[in-house]
Amino acid sequence: MSSQKKKGMNLERKQNFTGWVFLLPATILIAWMSFYPMIQAFILSLQTGMGINLKFNGFANYARILKDPTFKQTLSNTFLYLIIQVPIMLILAVIFASLLNNRDLKFRGLFRTCIFLPCATGLVAYSMISRTLFTYDGMVNNMLLKFGLISEAINWLNDPVYAKAVIIIGLVWRWTGYNMVFYLSAMQSIDYSIYEAARIDGANSYQQLMRITIPLLRPIILVTAIMSTNGTLQLFDESVNLTRGGPGNMTITMSHYIYNTMFTKNPNFGYAAAMSFVILVMVAVLAAIQMKVGDKR
Repeated sequence: MSSQKKKGMNLERKQNFTGWVFLLPATILIAWMSFYPMIQAFILSLQTGMGINLKFNGFANYARILKDPTFKQTLSNTFLYLIIQVPIMLILAVIFASLLNNRDLKFRGLFRTCIFLPCATGLVAYSMISRTLFTYDGMVNNMLLKFGLISEAINWLNDPVYAKAVIIIGLVWRWTGYNMVFYLSAMQSIDYSIYEAARIDGANSYQQLMRITIPLLRPIILVTAIMSTNGTLQLFDESVNLTRGGPGNMTITMSHYIYNTMFTKNPNFGYAAAMSFVILVMVAVLAAIQMKVGDKR
């Protein structure tokens, strides 16, 4: 009996050892490529200066963040994008996915491709096109004037409110199709007979969406909400390429401000690293809240 137990323990140890052998290369790479730079960045956030002239200054950079009006402005801008853009984008993604999951719809593949295509467009290309569309004499103003929706042309990119609206429109246009693919993929696993039974019982499309589709999509909706929140908090390309942070830093995001602090306008590596860690904490806290609220298990 004891010999069998000893053999069993040896087999278990061999299996554990084999598992760690397979995990070790990935663990080393993750630690080297992710955690080591994070530790170095945190050490950098406790210093001030440039190059080899770095000096330890404790948490002075973090204290400076609390007094920095520009960072507060970037925080306000970023959360405005988050609060408005993410719900609109996810709601549209669910609606489009539900419509395109209909087996009786013709040209489903074409419609899916058209909605997803913006996601495959290069960031710089779509930003330049958007700037062209929303210029003072661009197509958007011309169309609005033609249909009588406005009485005079709007200076989209030089007005703080309209410039923020351009960024939100660009984000919704670009990422709705990306999230739609996740929902559409999840809907493929829902038995179509459930919808047929609901239809026989008299449920209309809206009731099927609210009572069947959304409850069954709750896990993937949670995942896309966390991904979209994280992406918006780290928003960079739209701020740089669409509005260049203007007018007067009224549309600049946190990541854009970190880039400016790190590489332009009197670079300060330590302060930029400190702001990066503030974003990391925000992402972690919001993800934890969303997991707590959205996951009912």
